[in-house]
Amino acid sequence: MSSIKYKRILLKLSGEILGGEKGSGFASATLRDIAEQIKEIIGLGVQVAMVIGGGNIVRGDGLSHELGIDRATADYMGMLSTIINAIALQDVLEHYNVHTRVLTAIEMHEIAEPYIRRKAIRHLEKGRVVIFAAGTGNPYFTTDTAAALRAIEIKAEILMKATKVDGVYDADPNIVKSAVKFEQLKYLDVLKRELKVMDSTAISLSMDNNFPIIVFDINIKDNIKKIVLGEKVGTLITGR
Repeated sequence: MSSIKYKRILLKLSGEILGGEKGSGFASATLRDIAEQIKEIIGLGVQVAMVIGGGNIVRGDGLSHELGIDRATADYMGMLSTIINAIALQDVLEHYNVHTRVLTAIEMHEIAEPYIRRKAIRHLEKGRVVIFAAGTGNPYFTTDTAAALRAIEIKAEILMKATKVDGVYDADPNIVKSAVKFEQLKYLDVLKRELKVMDSTAISLSMDNNFPIIVFDINIKDNIKKIVLGEKVGTLITGR
């Protein structure tokens, strides 16, 4: 077995990924596949934290634009969606005998623990998967920004941004067949090119803290394992 390159990771999943091909609701096969991949790397001794979006249920910005709901209210609705996703994934993981804790930025004592940084780190040290829900707990901030923030807070070694494509391209590869994939990018290149990888706040926060990001295809089996073992997968975003 190859040596582990990243011993503590933060995996960022969009809610749409949990919805499978439809991108809405829940796809049981997708949930099981993610759980199996997580269980495998936990078995290698990797400490796993996660942030999940809520777009398969409610997108705050979408509600605001389409229905005229106040943006702050819509964002809080989106945060509640991330909690639903977190407890759903927790249940699936625990069916695979993976001990999991959900920590929320909005307190919900009956179903999850409130986010406390030191407690989250302690869970990781005990080999438990930690799922951070409700974003940062503040409207106008995306779950991408929450992922960057939590990754830095818990001293993870890499932020793994799961997508449905195998990296970052200079154009949408599903539309532009000649789109070119980047093997590596600098934070400033992402911002200057306005590449739709993560929102600009998440990229800026990562840049300010020199925190690396890998963008990869979650649907390719063993990609998570390959990354933690140091294999080249997807696109690496750093300051170098």
